[in-house]
Amino acid sequence: MAGESDVVGMLARLVAFDTTSARSNLDLVRWVDFELAAQGVASRLVFDEQRQKAALHAVVGPLVAGGVALSAHSDCVPVAGQAWAADPFALRQAHGRLTGRGTVDMKGFWACVMAAVPGLLAKPLRRPVHLCLSFDEETTFAGAPLLVDSLPQSGPPPAFCVVGEPSSMAPVVAHKGYASWEVEVTGLTGHSSQTHRTANALEAAAEAVAFLKQAARRFAVEGRRAAGFEPPWTTVHTGTFRAGSILNIVPDLAEFVFEVRSVPGDRAADVVASLRSYAADVLLPELRAAAPQAEFRIRTRCHAPPLELPEASPLFDLARDCGAVGQAARVPFATEAGVFQDAGIASIVCGPGDVAQAHQPEEWIAESELAACMGFLDRLGDRQAAG
Repeated sequence: MAGESDVVGMLARLVAFDTTSARSNLDLVRWVDFELAAQGVASRLVFDEQRQKAALHAVVGPLVAGGVALSAHSDCVPVAGQAWAADPFALRQAHGRLTGRGTVDMKGFWACVMAAVPGLLAKPLRRPVHLCLSFDEETTFAGAPLLVDSLPQSGPPPAFCVVGEPSSMAPVVAHKGYASWEVEVTGLTGHSSQTHRTANALEAAAEAVAFLKQAARRFAVEGRRAAGFEPPWTTVHTGTFRAGSILNIVPDLAEFVFEVRSVPGDRAADVVASLRSYAADVLLPELRAAAPQAEFRIRTRCHAPPLELPEASPLFDLARDCGAVGQAARVPFATEAGVFQDAGIASIVCGPGDVAQAHQPEEWIAESELAACMGFLDRLGDRQAAG
């Protein structure tokens, strides 16, 4: 098994790449590609439409059916406006902690994966270990679907997937889905003394937000309950709203952003479908009475499916055998595990570090967590060697 210095050195290299979501991740991905190639492991890159970002897929072991994917995302959240004691992209090691942007979310896990490759290559693997590195998990979730859809290009896809989001190495078997949308309402401006000749985009957008709030109340009062989540129902939230310039001018443009965090069994798509119907049947006719060109546009920002893995799944037993600690857990945040699950690949979340440190200034991961993850990956390699 790789030593502590190997993992720390790997993490230092990964943290040094500024892969905040607004930036390209190509430098990091190409470095990973180079490091794997140096060990005889070929990678395949999957680019976005602009070819400014790429996901990576590599296979260690035989190209046969079955096997386990180890999945991480390469992007991290911004550091602007946060109080960092030193350069966020220079790893600091002190008192058993490794500090830097992305250490826990989730370059720490990928450092363990990279450090584990020599050990995996040394084992007589009968089933493969797939290495999957995505992009834009923190924003649009655009990378994981591209990567997962392309997996058959390299041969038989994996049977299982371990997504190494920080869980303190607990086995997370379920999480909520996450979806968000941008809404733009256009109307017709004019003097506020002549409202009968105008189409107030702000008021129409506000009615749409109130409609979403009613949906949120219904979920809270009578919606599906999923044990283990906090709260145990689907939530609907409006986060930003922009409209208007001065009181006596009727606004002809309003924009807002909303999200749905759905428990397994609920569909975020049903919420947005009901909003579209409400806009078409109630809001747009009134707007278009004065402004035939009025529009109500809804654009998807992000879609991450929920995750639900039965505790009777062989993957749950495999994770526990390899060193996952504690009971089956359920979390309210979304991960890319739902994308793999929707593709027919049973998935679980299990990775090093405490999620409470994610997105925070002075983000850090405990060295002991990386050691526990390395032990997990070593035992996973043994299981794959045993077939």
